[in-house]
Amino acid sequence: MTPYEIIAKKRDGHTCSPEEINWLINAYTEGALPDYQMAAWLMAAFIRGLNDEEKHAITRAMLHSGIVADLSDIPGIKVDKHSTGGVGDKVSIILAPVVAAAGVPVPMISGRGLGHTGGTLDKLESIPGFKTDYDFENYRRIIRETGVCLIGQTKEIAPADKKIYALRDVTATVESIPLISASIMSKKLAEGIDALVLDVKCGSGAFMKEPERAEELARSLIGIGEAAGKTTVAYMTNMDEPLGRKVGNWLEIEECIDALNGNGPADLMEVTHHLCGAMIWLGGKARDAEEGRAISREMIHSGKAMKKFLEIVEAQQGNTEFIRHPERYPKARYQREVTATATGWVNAIDTMQIGIAGVELGAGRLKQEDTLDMKAGLIIHKKIGDKVQSGEKLATLLADNEARLDKAAPRVQNAYTIRDETVEPPTLILKYLDKNT
Repeated sequence: MTPYEIIAKKRDGHTCSPEEINWLINAYTEGALPDYQMAAWLMAAFIRGLNDEEKHAITRAMLHSGIVADLSDIPGIKVDKHSTGGVGDKVSIILAPVVAAAGVPVPMISGRGLGHTGGTLDKLESIPGFKTDYDFENYRRIIRETGVCLIGQTKEIAPADKKIYALRDVTATVESIPLISASIMSKKLAEGIDALVLDVKCGSGAFMKEPERAEELARSLIGIGEAAGKTTVAYMTNMDEPLGRKVGNWLEIEECIDALNGNGPADLMEVTHHLCGAMIWLGGKARDAEEGRAISREMIHSGKAMKKFLEIVEAQQGNTEFIRHPERYPKARYQREVTATATGWVNAIDTMQIGIAGVELGAGRLKQEDTLDMKAGLIIHKKIGDKVQSGEKLATLLADNEARLDKAAPRVQNAYTIRDETVEPPTLILKYLDKNT
């Protein structure tokens, strides 16, 4: 079939065959299909939907457009974790050393900030010298030496996804669950993993705000993973407020250091231990997820996780001085307090607005070419359920540019809802899902 016929077929609500999808994606990746035709097919797929056969075909085509890592010569069951993104979500940076310290190899391809959400790579690169752009040979070497490697998507990994995602980003075709699923899983399956734990977030700071949509995405991701022969499980977790107390690149590394030293905020540690527990279990080092959580806590309590984190930073050429002595890290030039205008209880936080404020402060990118201010961000003093007095601090804003504080402060102020009635803090772990649930 011609490109015109394949586009028309999907436009009219018909199913495209795996051969047609494979041809379409390969042709686009190789430059034989122009942007306007791929964009037309993506919009037809967005509006008409894609069935499981089409979704699996897209995933396979994007996966095999590049290198698929073979880590079979590295002992152990290789397990990774993927989060769909949130505000203050620094779990990967704590989780990777915890799970590796427990004896489970962790090959991890991470992303940069996207919209209002922070990116693991940006946070890691706030550590001076930390390198995330290794080729596959060095990726394998570091996993073999330390049990974990945290890298970004390279030109070798699912290049079709990289090109198609950039097109989706500017053609309003991002929010399609089949396309999101194929994009995520093509990269994860390229890592060389044997199993995958998913953290699918929902709430005011998540891309999937409604629980029903988050569950649909979780089930879609599990289906692709299991079809590829990888044990895949998911936790749906709450993103109705920032995770932990710090939002920003170095600020979140600081909080990870606290967490690895046994002083992490309770909400951050609850989510982290659940995900670590599942990874340790799937990695064959625990009889079930509950025992895995106990091992996760012991890795932190014993200091083994912190020791492993220092190994990771050193292996990836980062400066460990600031990990050992975070107080020596350069400070932001300006800071401002956002205070409560009423007395009562924090009933809600518009977490997306907190994330956007972080971007405005310089912790994220408004444009692709923007340079990050690694010291910028927010420290959250009050969370949902907390009692607050008028004039009391809600958040501290940090940046090297004072004008950025002027812009972000009203947004943070308006993100808080304070009322007379009390409210319970959000339940963090909403649901566990696997192929049988």
